[in-house]
Amino acid sequence: MTGYVAAAAVLATGLLLVIAAMGARTLLAPRAPSTTKLSTYESGVDPVGAGWAQSQVRYLSYAFLYVVFAVDAVYLFPWAYVLRDTELGAASLVEIAIFIGIIVIGLLHAARRGLLRWT
Repeated sequence: MTGYVAAAAVLATGLLLVIAAMGARTLLAPRAPSTTKLSTYESGVDPVGAGWAQSQVRYLSYAFLYVVFAVDAVYLFPWAYVLRDTELGAASLVEIAIFIGIIVIGLLHAARRGLLRWT
């Protein structure tokens, strides 16, 4: 039961910190709204034309590949630490081989589709 109490205390503390930060922002932030400040802008440039624009889908592919490699790194560092354990060493080696195999299959698929060409 003490585990639940500790988790509830951490959750309540986090909630109180968020509420305190929002309250401090409301009290301390300067307010001077004007039509210029309330207008929409993109990177400091006034909007021109319609609000609808097409974007390149290839950027989504780059983002997906980044996520794949970031997740790969997130799992490899803790695995290197667990590999030292004599009881989990062999089992974790097989598991990470399967994991890297899946990552390599995804990388080969991306290369086959031409997603790794930068030009």
